[in-house]
Amino acid sequence: MSICLRCLKRALILPELSSSRAAFSTSASLSANPTKKKAVVPKTLAKAGRTLRLAKNKRVVTARPPAAGERKALRKKVVLSNTNALEVPGLKELSTETVRDGAKWRALEGQVVGFGTETVDALRCLEGFKPGQGWHLFRRPAALLRKDGVEMGEAIQRAKEEKSVERRVVFGDKGSGKSVLLLQSMAMAYLQGWSVIHFSEARDITNAQTPYEPVQTTDGQTIYVQPRYIASILSNIAAANRGLLNDLRITQQHNLPIPLQSNISLTRLVELGANDPQLAWPIWQAFLSEITAPSQPEKQGGLRPPVFVGMDGVDHIMRMSAYLDTDMKPIHAHDLAIAQSFTALLSGKTQLANGGMIMAATSGSTRPSVPTLDHFLARAHATLHAEPLKAMRKTLLEQTKVSVYDSDLAPLGQLNMSAMHPEVAAQALELKYGIHHLQENDASLEKLQGFLQRFKVRLPKAAVWDDYLPKDGNVAAVMESGVRVTKVAGLSKDEARSVMEYYARSGMLRGSPVTEGLVGEKWTLAGGGIIGELEKGTVGVRF
Repeated sequence: MSICLRCLKRALILPELSSSRAAFSTSASLSANPTKKKAVVPKTLAKAGRTLRLAKNKRVVTARPPAAGERKALRKKVVLSNTNALEVPGLKELSTETVRDGAKWRALEGQVVGFGTETVDALRCLEGFKPGQGWHLFRRPAALLRKDGVEMGEAIQRAKEEKSVERRVVFGDKGSGKSVLLLQSMAMAYLQGWSVIHFSEARDITNAQTPYEPVQTTDGQTIYVQPRYIASILSNIAAANRGLLNDLRITQQHNLPIPLQSNISLTRLVELGANDPQLAWPIWQAFLSEITAPSQPEKQGGLRPPVFVGMDGVDHIMRMSAYLDTDMKPIHAHDLAIAQSFTALLSGKTQLANGGMIMAATSGSTRPSVPTLDHFLARAHATLHAEPLKAMRKTLLEQTKVSVYDSDLAPLGQLNMSAMHPEVAAQALELKYGIHHLQENDASLEKLQGFLQRFKVRLPKAAVWDDYLPKDGNVAAVMESGVRVTKVAGLSKDEARSVMEYYARSGMLRGSPVTEGLVGEKWTLAGGGIIGELEKGTVGVRF
């Protein structure tokens, strides 16, 4: 048989391969050493070469970085005129003659009243205008004179005539017009010839953004002085009251670090503290002592006008500040020298011999948590509204004892329930409907007397202090000293219509006439006439 070489070669090789491999077995591959991973070789950097550089790809920085304080100045910038707005014809102006005449003053209630040029300059120096108040929308600064503003004007006139002191705290919802009411009060005091002092933002006193240093008082107490902040306040006082203070001279002896002339004017005294922060605190004390001293007509420059002192955002000084003492513990705001001066005036500890007004407004946009202040504000507001209801109950009870039972025993329609605290208004309705129910069922006088004797006027829950919360004794001492409380509520529909008509005559409210339907719609959307929301919804909206 012939065998080819190819077949012979296949016969010799196949047995050798089959003997070296086991069928259906993987033990040989598992027992083998694992393959080594290749080491990662870093990529070589690309060789530097020429790239295409076009002029449009170059970013040239030409703007300079903002200087120190430039951003803060831009944030606080206030624009008081809009040249694109129309001049409102027949706009009444807040003048000295108007403020001093009670009849003319009351006749302006519910109207938009403009500020004079001289008054605007003084208020600008005192930092009375705020950036978010919408002054930039209109031709000139003007504001609605509300019922609260008329009452403040009458209180200022009364304090001047009687040389009495009005001490008030104004609170309310955000955008309700607290700061504008404070601004109007400052303008009225300035036009009356008063010396005006204003702390534009109490938060700047307590937010630990200005240098401070401890000082020992004569009674051994440690207070903390902020020289630069006090110097800025003195600068504002000198700029706003220059015409008044130029005619006043110092009449007391003061222990100051520098010698003073015996007949130096109060303007020059204040300017010394404004120019040198190291002298600011002792000069502030000397100025406050001079301006609150009794008048001495027999001396040249010895007359002293009434004093108006205002502070916006007062709730920031009714709590612990952001400053720390040497033991790294928070300092109470009442231990800061300038805040202590204001609280002494607000509580009546520092007397105003020639009369005046101390007015503080709370903050709605930057309001901190101040439970003690909130309690006293709620209690004072509720008590103020509960007194007429108590008087009405007493009158009805006396009438049932001496008169015949008829339908005239329930004159509760005289009470303005819309201005009351909601819980007090609910009690007034309870009294009203209870009497009406007895009248409809022909109840006897004895039953009516029993109902009136059982009915007690209760304070709202917010006016009752929670014993489990710690009470701030410093704040309680100030608020329990007889400070009057005023709540700024929303506008009435008549006041809202007056404001919207002013917007329309300024050319800022366009598209539809001011009708009852439009006023009602905007008044409702503004949360019941909150003037800040009303302005946003009418002239502040942008598409």
